[in-house]
Amino acid sequence: MPTDNPSDELRILQQLRDAEELWSALRTTEGSEFARQTKLRARFPDELVRAALQLEDLRVRARGKFSRADAMWFDRVGLEQSTSEAVARHKAGRFSDRVWDLCCGIGGDTLALAGRGRVVSVDLNAAQLWRTRQNAAVYGVEANVETLAENVEAVDVGRDLIHIDPDRRPQGKSRSVRIEESTPSLPFLEDLMHRTAGGAIKLSPASNFPGKFPDAEIELISLHGECKEATVWFGSLGEPGMFRATVLPHGHTLAGRPLEWMAPRGPVGRYLYDPDPAVVRAGLIDMLAEQSGLRRLDDAEEYLASDDFVATPFAQSFEVLSDLPNNAREIRAAFRTSSFGQVEIKCRHIPIRADELRKTLTLPGSDPGTLVFARVAGKARALMCRRLTVT
Repeated sequence: MPTDNPSDELRILQQLRDAEELWSALRTTEGSEFARQTKLRARFPDELVRAALQLEDLRVRARGKFSRADAMWFDRVGLEQSTSEAVARHKAGRFSDRVWDLCCGIGGDTLALAGRGRVVSVDLNAAQLWRTRQNAAVYGVEANVETLAENVEAVDVGRDLIHIDPDRRPQGKSRSVRIEESTPSLPFLEDLMHRTAGGAIKLSPASNFPGKFPDAEIELISLHGECKEATVWFGSLGEPGMFRATVLPHGHTLAGRPLEWMAPRGPVGRYLYDPDPAVVRAGLIDMLAEQSGLRRLDDAEEYLASDDFVATPFAQSFEVLSDLPNNAREIRAAFRTSSFGQVEIKCRHIPIRADELRKTLTLPGSDPGTLVFARVAGKARALMCRRLTVT
C-alpha cells in the first residue's frame, strides 16, 4: 500500500489501525475478491478497503515467516526483505546490551533483538518505522524499542553493537546480489565494522561475499532446507576467518576454515547424502565429509557417499538402489520394474530437463522415489534412490 506521498501512507496506516468496523466487516464478508471489494467499498473509503485487503493478503503470506503474522503490519517489499522469526532469534542470541538495528524495515530483526534488550531501530522510511512499532507491540517488546527516522549513514552509533540489513535494490532496480550495489555502500560497511564494538551485516546467501570480509566470520543460515541468509559477524561477535553453517529450526551448527579440510574421493556406495545448502555455500563440504566419515564423488560435485549409514543433521540421506549410466533408455527400464509411483529428480551441475524426463518414466508402484544425477570420477551417473527419514 505504499504511496508517492509518505505522509499519505502514514495517514492511511493510522486510519486502518483504528478502523475496527472495517476489520469486522472484512472478516464476515464472503465471496470472490471482486465481490468482497464491491461490498466493502459501498460502506468504506476506497483507499482503506484497498489497504486492508492488501494487508490481509500479506498477513497470509507471512505465516511462514512469523508466528504472529495475522496481527502484524507489512508492505510487500518489507515482507520480502524481512528476516524470518526463527533466523532473527538465532542471530539475536549473540547480542546483549543496547543494539542499533540499521535499515530495520518492518522490524523482523528488531523484534528478536528487543526480546533480549534495548534496540534503536533506524530507517529513513517513517511508514516502516510505524510498522516496526506496531509489530513490536504485537510481540510485547515495545518497551525495548526506540525508533529513529534517519539516514543510517548519518547516525552516530558510538561503540555500540549494530545489526544492519543493506538495501539490495539499488535505486529501485531489481534485487542485486552484488554487495557493491547495496545501500549503504561497501566502503561504509567496512568503516562501520572498524569503528563499532561489533555486530552483524545481513546479506543474501547468493551475494558475492567471498573475500570481501577477511577479518570477519561468515555464517550461512538455512531454515527447513533453504539457505536464507549470509551473516557477517565482526568485532566482538565474530571469529575472524571462520565460516559457519547453521541448520534451523534445530540449531545444528558446523564451523571451520574450508581450506583446512580435504575429504577423500571415491565411488558411489550404498548411501548418498545431499548436503544442506548452508554447508555448500559456506564451503564446508569437505569438513562435513571428513568429520562424518563420508567421501566425495567428484571434485566438482557436492554429493557425498558411504558404504555404512551415517546420520547427520547437515545432509539429506538416501539409499542407493541402482547406479546407472546417464542413459535415458536404461533409466526408463530401471523405473519400469521399480516400486515407485512418484519421483523427485535432483541434480546440481548436470543439465537435466526434469519435467520432460519425468513424463517419460513408467512408474508402476506407489512408493516415492528419487533420481539423482551426479558426477562420479568425472562421469555423469544416474542414481535411483529411496529417501531416508532420520529421526
